[in-house]
Amino acid sequence: MAQAVGAGSGAGSSPAGPSGGGGRGEGKGLAKGTLGLWGNTVIGLASTAPAYGLAATLGYLGVGEKAPAMFIVAFIPMVLTAIAYQQLNRAVPDCGTTFTWGTKAFGPFVGWMGGWGVAVSAIIVLANVAEIAAIYTLRVVGLDGLADSQWGRMVFAVVFIAVMTYVSYRGILLSERMQNVLVAWQFIFLVVLAVWALVLVYSGQAGPQAVLPQASWFVPTGVGFREAVAAIVLCIFLYWGWDACLAVNEESKDPDRIPGRAATIATVILVVTFTVVATAIQAYSGFGTTGIGLNNPDNADDVLTVLGAPLGGSVLAALLMVTVAVSAAASTQSTILPTARGTLAMAVYGALPPSFGQVHPRFKTPGFSTLVMGATATGFYVLLSLISTNALADSIASLGLAVAFYYGITSFACVWFFRSVLRRSAADLWLKGVLPFLGGLFMLVIFGYSVVDMARPDYGETVIGGVGGVFVLGVGMIALGVPLMLLCAIRLRAFFRGETLNADTEVLVPDTAPPKAGL
Repeated sequence: MAQAVGAGSGAGSSPAGPSGGGGRGEGKGLAKGTLGLWGNTVIGLASTAPAYGLAATLGYLGVGEKAPAMFIVAFIPMVLTAIAYQQLNRAVPDCGTTFTWGTKAFGPFVGWMGGWGVAVSAIIVLANVAEIAAIYTLRVVGLDGLADSQWGRMVFAVVFIAVMTYVSYRGILLSERMQNVLVAWQFIFLVVLAVWALVLVYSGQAGPQAVLPQASWFVPTGVGFREAVAAIVLCIFLYWGWDACLAVNEESKDPDRIPGRAATIATVILVVTFTVVATAIQAYSGFGTTGIGLNNPDNADDVLTVLGAPLGGSVLAALLMVTVAVSAAASTQSTILPTARGTLAMAVYGALPPSFGQVHPRFKTPGFSTLVMGATATGFYVLLSLISTNALADSIASLGLAVAFYYGITSFACVWFFRSVLRRSAADLWLKGVLPFLGGLFMLVIFGYSVVDMARPDYGETVIGGVGGVFVLGVGMIALGVPLMLLCAIRLRAFFRGETLNADTEVLVPDTAPPKAGL
């Protein structure tokens, strides 16, 4: 395992910061130069689970016909945050992402909690997408009894996590090849489905429930502030995952630029896909309270697969279930990738025990971190499943808090990290300062308002101690990082004294060339 390099240590080291971005150390042992632009983009797209996300989210947005508008509004903070990621990655292309950048900007305690936010998000979503993958796979093969059985779906979900953990453990190239197939399946199927649904609507063959798309669907007026915030939090969950592009930056062919470009491409693809598919679903399904109508409470958990039979009979219905299962399975695997690399970076810089920094000598993956990630997600899933299926549902509703938490840290870290060069040019002011700050401010407002709103007893499916279960799970999981961080601070004092990673420390990335000026 590579050892953390202190400030100014080693030949050719130079200060980190806006002008240099940190020296380029010996690397962490990952498989450098493996991913190109497309492979990097695919990993970001797969992590969002677009088919599953649309199926599970659209019925709960609670904004009526304004769902496409909410996807567009939520895209704004996503692209602002993506700009922050892109700028920081150009200067410090480190797989620790939020952890590394937060530490360099604000110090070890903020950086550590940023890394914890990334891990919490992954743990929560892995528990949910694994169960979805299990349920839909079982239904596709006709094992509805097992899908409806708590123990049946639990066993298969654990198997999904184990298989995807193994794929991640075996290497980034195998992961990329697998994701190419799974992502292509999802997007091709979603686009074909949306086009076919719109063709039927405009040709008058969609049935009496259908409605023609209206321009007002894309304008976010007439939505209350509380309803809009709740919808945006769900949309953040839907978009979340594109930043996986940046966590595999050290395994990219051009780590300074390709991951940032991939993140931008991924977010644009997502907003177009989500808006078009949501429009098609609304137009075809209509807003009735019966049948396939979007206001039918029986369809809230999945507004996508119910369209299979009306659109194309039993074959299309089965293919839609396969698509959602594929989407969840792809997200299960691609979510493990960035989180394991985040904990690898934390260990390399001395913020976690050294075992988390072990890289498999043959597969060039963070072997120990990958296995721990899979085991932790499994334990969290089994625990919540045994407590209550409603608790598991509330955990996914709380995901937006953890995502807004670490996205906000990253955005503000960008502004502070580059503070000395913001007056250098208009481009620096906007790309390194104004736009990331607005992204961070948006995340801060969403986080603060959601914390207050989620504490209401009637928010979500569960109540714990008189407080909404979504609040307890969301805030509780983030707060759990504080005692864990203090425990690490007792045992790993060098990092928390700022000795192993600070604004002047060399970053351990594969590129050993001198730092580039002008970033």
